[in-house]
Amino acid sequence: MANESIRRRLAAILAADVVGYSRLMERDEKSTHTLLMGRWKEVLEPLVALHQGRVFKRTGDGVLVEFGSAVNAVECAAALQQAMAAANRDIPEDQAIVLRVGVNLGDVMVEDSDLYGDGVNVAARIEALAEPGGVALSDGIHEYVHGRTGLDFIDSGYHEVKNIERPVHIWTWSPNNRTSVPIKTAAESPPQLPKKPSIAVLPFDNMSGDPEQGYFADGITEDIITDLSKVSGLFVIARNSSFAYKGKTPDIRKVSRELGVRYVLEGSVRRAADRIRINAQMIDGTTGGHLWAERYDRGLEDIFAVQDEVTRTIVNALRVKLTTGEEERREGRGKVDPEAYDLLVRARQAILQFNSQSSMEARSMLQRAIAIDPGLAAAYASLSIIALTDFINRWNGATPEDLTQAFDLAQKAIDTDDTEPLGPHALSLALSWMRRLDEAEVAAQRAIELDPNLASGYTALGTIRDFQGRHEDALPLYAQAHRLDPQFDLSLHFQGRALLSLGRYDEAESVLKRRLTLSPRSDMTRFYLACLYGRIGRHEEARRYWREVLEVNPDFSVDHLRRALPYRNPNMLDRLVDGLREAGVSI
Repeated sequence: MANESIRRRLAAILAADVVGYSRLMERDEKSTHTLLMGRWKEVLEPLVALHQGRVFKRTGDGVLVEFGSAVNAVECAAALQQAMAAANRDIPEDQAIVLRVGVNLGDVMVEDSDLYGDGVNVAARIEALAEPGGVALSDGIHEYVHGRTGLDFIDSGYHEVKNIERPVHIWTWSPNNRTSVPIKTAAESPPQLPKKPSIAVLPFDNMSGDPEQGYFADGITEDIITDLSKVSGLFVIARNSSFAYKGKTPDIRKVSRELGVRYVLEGSVRRAADRIRINAQMIDGTTGGHLWAERYDRGLEDIFAVQDEVTRTIVNALRVKLTTGEEERREGRGKVDPEAYDLLVRARQAILQFNSQSSMEARSMLQRAIAIDPGLAAAYASLSIIALTDFINRWNGATPEDLTQAFDLAQKAIDTDDTEPLGPHALSLALSWMRRLDEAEVAAQRAIELDPNLASGYTALGTIRDFQGRHEDALPLYAQAHRLDPQFDLSLHFQGRALLSLGRYDEAESVLKRRLTLSPRSDMTRFYLACLYGRIGRHEEARRYWREVLEVNPDFSVDHLRRALPYRNPNMLDRLVDGLREAGVSI
């Protein structure tokens, strides 16, 4: 009955938002509020009325407007930006009210005077992709109004946007015809299948009857991914990209195309006390056909043996031969204490939340796990990464001792089990920040030797070479990291920084903007874009991105970067920052 009461209709939705509103309010709250309210009343409302629209929601510094006509919506958007530009002529740049506007045509749900649904959500996401002072349209509304408005829109490519499953194709316009050269931010060709047998492991379903046991099913999935990725004869998609499908029921053939793999493993986990049952099935993603299905029913203390069985079943099915070293590393994998394993899995989930509180919680759980089972090398390695993360982000009273602690814990992980790739990986990170780059390079290479599909290992090795000044050598490593983990955007950030260091500005701009669409709150990506625009003479954009850096992170400090980033050439960061100076930015 509830569904019957929902009314739907097709509508054109205009979303507008003030650029840098927090900065303006911090500078002069009263004047900013007064000026904005005046603009809504004197500029926005008359234009909306003229184009037969209706403001149905205000969001402080933004508005949502409904139109019955797509043409009216687009013409209103353009008129609004032209009128705002005229109103700003006599106002200092740092006090001006500048809008981004997005327009979408879509189905909406009606509740009283408010509207909800994808039609509204996509308009809000598109608005964030518009240039300041400009307009962005979805492909659907552009196709409808093309040739009917007298406005020339530029194809600005496909963009990944938050909470929207498919890439959004947008078209852009600005009143002074200074719309940026179109940049494709997500319209990459589907990845080609690797020469090796390739596989992605989707998050296993939690069948335990207790939703809180979801972390355990995730942990089993992660361990199977890790175990498979140590096989050099396989190409294995990283955990982050596989888990992008968590909670969804995607078409396996679509997963295969998006991740560029032939095979997909899916399954379920049921835990009862200290026993587990794992059901797994492997599917050929190119055809959708099932290749095999197995059930594993064991005590929790035998979880490593179960993981080994799953891996061997897949290896045999795909006719992959383990190397002598890989066979040797699989021998003698003993039992595990159920409580210690549970703590290890919980800690990994906490680390992924990436904040100071979860860092403390993960540290506590890992220390308890080690107290129960001192032979858990992965626990020492994870503790090392936590200490390093606290040091980099200045969390939890971080001091240089955290860096020393990270090094000692990584070394302890290696001493405990020199076949565990997380040990040398953690060591490579600690050595990098200790500015011992040549030693860090050796450790990173060892991590990749132990786990040829370790996406974070390729990112770490690329970053080491970037800091060594070998920017060109870093690029293929970042590309490999991104291929193994296409949903993880940090490799794009580092790739953009390396391209910027090489002076390949067009490529750097494209990559950094792609990263920003995937991680829209990144202060560091904005920082590098500000440096880039300063270097190529687009000073207004450099200053805008610098203001946004401070809006995202008011504590951002170039001096801190200069002290922290371990470039072998101490002048490297200053070369990048020169772009800000050229744009007249005070740092």
